[in-house]
Amino acid sequence: MKVHEIIKCKGSEVHTIDPQSPVSEVVQLLVKYNCGSLVVTSGDKMVGIITERDILKTCAFEDRTLDDVRVEDRMTQDVITGSPDEEVSEVMGLMTRHRIRHLPILDMGQLCGLISIGDVVKAQHDHLSLENHYLKSYLL
Repeated sequence: MKVHEIIKCKGSEVHTIDPQSPVSEVVQLLVKYNCGSLVVTSGDKMVGIITERDILKTCAFEDRTLDDVRVEDRMTQDVITGSPDEEVSEVMGLMTRHRIRHLPILDMGQLCGLISIGDVVKAQHDHLSLENHYLKSYLL
């Protein structure tokens, strides 16, 4: 199974935020979209990613309020990315090795989707359930 199959099922919409935005806006958007990360963009270029964990670290280690901390101060700049043509098993290994839960997907350098570890688990579960169904049908 390839990553583009997950994106086809879940959709390619990626929620983004500007690096100059306050972290408090990230919190509002994560709640609004019921998601765990936002891709940070400047114009149409990805410059980072900010996640729930980044916000927790901000709360734990900053003396400033979330209104006073900018996204660019808390985002991950060296973003690990995937490709639509990668096997889901490769992406699972990548996410596990780097201990990340959200993976932007780039196609020829352009952001074309974002998958979470939950998306990967669901895709694997669905694939195994279908395979199981076919095997049972074959045996019966």
